[in-house]
Amino acid sequence: ANMRIVVPIVVAAALLVGTDAFSPSASLMKLRTADARLSRSPVQRAGGVVGLKSAVSSDTASSKVDLGTELMRPRILTPWSNLKNDLVQNFGLSKEKAQSYEAVSKEDQMKAYEMMQLCRQFETACNQAYMQGHIRGFMHLDNGQESIPALIADRVKKGDIKHSYYREHTHALASFVDPNAIMAELFAKVDGTCKGTGGSMHIYDKENNFQGGWALVSEQLPYAAGAARSILLDRHLHPDKFKNDDRITVVFIGEGGAQNGRMAECLNAAAKEKLPLLFLVIDNGRAINTFTGDVAANSDVYQQGKHYGIPGIKVDGQNLVDTMRAGRAVVDYVRSNGPAILQVHTFRFNGHSPADPEHERGRKEEKKWARAAADPISIYEQWALENKVATAEELDAIKKKMAAQVKAAVEFSLKSPPPPRELAKELEFPDAPDTDYNKRPAPADGEAITARTVSPQALADCKARIEALRAKGESGAITIGDAVNLAVLEEMLRDPKTTMHAEDLQAGSSYDIPKLTQQTFGRLRAADEIIDEGHFIGKALGEGLNGYRPIVELMNTNFGIYGIAEISSAGNTYATTGGQFNMPMTIIGAGGTAPNQALGAEHSQPFHAYIMGIPGLKVCTAASPDAAYGLAKSMIRDNGPGILFLPVKMMKETKGTVKAGTCLPLNKAAVLHQTSDAAVSAGQAGTGLPY
Repeated sequence: ANMRIVVPIVVAAALLVGTDAFSPSASLMKLRTADARLSRSPVQRAGGVVGLKSAVSSDTASSKVDLGTELMRPRILTPWSNLKNDLVQNFGLSKEKAQSYEAVSKEDQMKAYEMMQLCRQFETACNQAYMQGHIRGFMHLDNGQESIPALIADRVKKGDIKHSYYREHTHALASFVDPNAIMAELFAKVDGTCKGTGGSMHIYDKENNFQGGWALVSEQLPYAAGAARSILLDRHLHPDKFKNDDRITVVFIGEGGAQNGRMAECLNAAAKEKLPLLFLVIDNGRAINTFTGDVAANSDVYQQGKHYGIPGIKVDGQNLVDTMRAGRAVVDYVRSNGPAILQVHTFRFNGHSPADPEHERGRKEEKKWARAAADPISIYEQWALENKVATAEELDAIKKKMAAQVKAAVEFSLKSPPPPRELAKELEFPDAPDTDYNKRPAPADGEAITARTVSPQALADCKARIEALRAKGESGAITIGDAVNLAVLEEMLRDPKTTMHAEDLQAGSSYDIPKLTQQTFGRLRAADEIIDEGHFIGKALGEGLNGYRPIVELMNTNFGIYGIAEISSAGNTYATTGGQFNMPMTIIGAGGTAPNQALGAEHSQPFHAYIMGIPGLKVCTAASPDAAYGLAKSMIRDNGPGILFLPVKMMKETKGTVKAGTCLPLNKAAVLHQTSDAAVSAGQAGTGLPY
């Protein structure tokens, strides 16, 4: 991977563009060698390394610059002819279908160029505003990777769901989120996308289905899988409304972040359920600033899907037209067939953040080289002029137009007021703590949807179990586990948008909490999950963002340690999005640290202590069947996230009565045992939760 290379400037434009739809003269030219050292150098190519003879036209052979650097990661070659073969071999496209993606009209190219210019100038303005103190906190810029938002704007629709990570400004722009609102959000102003509560790493826009901006590396992957599940759930519950639905979910992930285990889990989930999910891998060769090759055995992320039967392709992101061609083909594939991986090989011109010293091996040299020889905007401009796709005047007019738009966004943000102080309290919970959930009406079409989507026999079996459990509740013979199961079944019948996620779900897990859910409502609404709580809590979060009410059962509450990041983000969602997105997710599990509730060294940690500091999260405990039943029903109906802790060694032994159909308040506690006044006066009393 290390080599010394002399880069003729025009190679960037002439060598790597591939076949063009406008003029035969724009085809990959047979050009003479410009420099002996270059002709002996290996050049990376998707799928391997090949030797290359230099290709420089006779009239530009003298235009070469010796940058004097050891390139750790040169630009790759993905000619359109090769990409067409990959589409045929990996995606099963016919040759005719693959060929149909070759033509990219001038109009579409100019729109793509406009998006690249908007993104470049927007990010440059952000950097200046950051240095001037208008933007505070963490900020991550996208300069050099503009072909990716150009691709998104070209092919992804408003109705498609988009999940990005902390370097998401340009992805939001490409999703047609208002540049003024994005910039104002970075300025922490009330006219921002999230009323100034999210900042640079948390851009959300409900109208355009742009769902983050997530701060933790790779956390967006299971959220996107859950969002893709919500599309399938929509089609399942409302087949007429979504008869011709072709929506997809797009998840952005870096090649460094794709080394995270969440990637394998979500590839598995996408393949298993044939999710309409596009994994868009932004391959800039740097995991933060560490050279990805130093920490990853294989950076060809597009090949990760082979184990799961998910096709992938890798494209040179410095070549706008070929990126659009491949991107169009892959997006269309996902709409019709299911998950796929599109890896775009690119270079990031900036450090991880403006405060980054960039001391990592080769980073400064690589950045200098990339700005000179791998700028997708400059490369496209030169190619478009040489092939008479556009005139210099046309390109300059677009550049000026975008400069004016970005200037207007900055001026708008400077004038926008800061958020009012009372907004912090308003965004604490979507539902007030004293909400009476007994008054919350059931969905008007709930019964009809259930009758349409659940088989008569399964529905009869479910109702029979509900009646049997209610009878136990009346007689005082119902257990805590069965009381929660009763609440879950009733709520899933009441609201078809209620879903269930658990391990060992088909068997009822350890305490029968999810019993009969899958047998009644099917695999989409009741999902048996892999053994990783973070994964299925994350999928539940993605469903919650899109109008569903997921219930997550933890076989033991301490297993939730695997999902701390996802629980934290669930708690933050309502406030961070400026109140745009509710998060009606309920987590229920048995565990305990109270006397006689411990299960040994590895299952007795005080998990409540882990999560008590998460804002926006409602936490309850129950030590009787009636409390477990009533609190569970209220939590499921609540529009924010909650966790219900249950005492593990009382789940089957403790029995009592349950008043069917009754929701209990989430903000009130029951006094089970009261100490003496003398103990209180002596300072010898304390408050204990039965968990």
